[in-house]
Amino acid sequence: MNNTILVVEDEDKLRRVLQLQLQSGGFNVLQAATAEEGLKLADGADLVLTDLKLPGMDGLELLESLRRQNSTTPVIVMTAYASVEKAVEAMKAGAADFLTKPFSLDHLMAVVDKALEMRSLRAENRELKEALGRRYEFGNIIGRSPAMQEIFATVTRVAATRATVLLCGESGVGKDMIARAIHQHSPRADRPFVKINCTALPENLMESELFGYEKGAFTGANITKPGKFEQADTGTVFLDEIGDVPASIQVKLLRILQEREFERLGSNKTRHIDVRVLAATNVDLREALENGTFREDLYYRLNVMPLNIPALRERKEDIPSLAEHFVKKLGPEMGSRAQAISPPAMEKLIAYHWPGNVRELENVIERSLVLAPGEVLAPDDIRLDMSPRAKPVMTSDHFLPDGMTLDDYEQSIIREALKRASGNKSQAARLLGLTRNALRYRLTQMGIES
Repeated sequence: MNNTILVVEDEDKLRRVLQLQLQSGGFNVLQAATAEEGLKLADGADLVLTDLKLPGMDGLELLESLRRQNSTTPVIVMTAYASVEKAVEAMKAGAADFLTKPFSLDHLMAVVDKALEMRSLRAENRELKEALGRRYEFGNIIGRSPAMQEIFATVTRVAATRATVLLCGESGVGKDMIARAIHQHSPRADRPFVKINCTALPENLMESELFGYEKGAFTGANITKPGKFEQADTGTVFLDEIGDVPASIQVKLLRILQEREFERLGSNKTRHIDVRVLAATNVDLREALENGTFREDLYYRLNVMPLNIPALRERKEDIPSLAEHFVKKLGPEMGSRAQAISPPAMEKLIAYHWPGNVRELENVIERSLVLAPGEVLAPDDIRLDMSPRAKPVMTSDHFLPDGMTLDDYEQSIIREALKRASGNKSQAARLLGLTRNALRYRLTQMGIES
């Protein structure tokens, strides 16, 4: 569909020339000899081209009226008075561009094309922002159960504040989505949201990644680099898997929370920032306190507003809504014929125990859509992960192998995990079902350098 341009010009001959030129470029053209007449036609225009000097209401007044009427329509102003003052005044009032008479028709077309391109980009940007906002609306975080409705009510209350929130729950329950919902419903919604996966950052790089570094701070630091917290200034930082942060970094995080200040690696200059901190964990931090792997003062700073996200098996009434949501979301993306779930297939989903929570449910629906031949998912189309989970096997009547104490047995298991993980402590911790800090604590007790 061709764009429509409104030309407001009191000189008949020039208005006619502009009309012919714009029509030759494929545009629809509306014409007006006065600003008053132009205002009546502006609703149907994608761009307005107006003279500044007009009988009655002048071009600047027209520009201001158009801004109040529809702030997204670009306005290009024309004038025979080549003064910087007029140009500055028009641009301050919201003009997209400025043409000084006489101008070439080629220059006119270039300015018009540029203004329309900018309008298109701004419209696309608005749509993307709206889509991002909709993604984290509570309507898209599916949860009709009383437990989830209570969480949504808490999120609504806490989002408007700057209180630190600690999100607790098993892996896959949706802590990331809840954190983003808090940010999107907060006064900081248009500011940065920076997620930091604490497990993914090697310990020796964590400080420089979080707080930045100065040029020359260490070998290979050829430039000055701001850290994640600086990138999030005036916005929100989301510390995912906070339980895996080593003790040396915990001290610095405590300072951020208490004083809102820090220093880059290799610098003595104290920097002040304004960030809201959200944190998440899938482990019991109180147990980590007892083990001495997590600071008590940091725990209480993070635990200002605790939010426990229930596992999917504890809110099975949410499974039908979630499953239908994933079918509608993933089906078109994958070109699947399936558009619905049969009642027997839904019963199969509800009966499953979902150790991987919502993330596992989404994966199951995606796998089922890939393999389903029909338009409705049947029970046989629902491919669940039914692989048996490892269980301890007793090879004798004794709880422990002969000649071994509990400590000996635990150490042998830890050494075996390290062997299977080729010495990678993060991977070994995952094999053992421990946090990296909990494993480090046990290795220290064993006399192994951690």
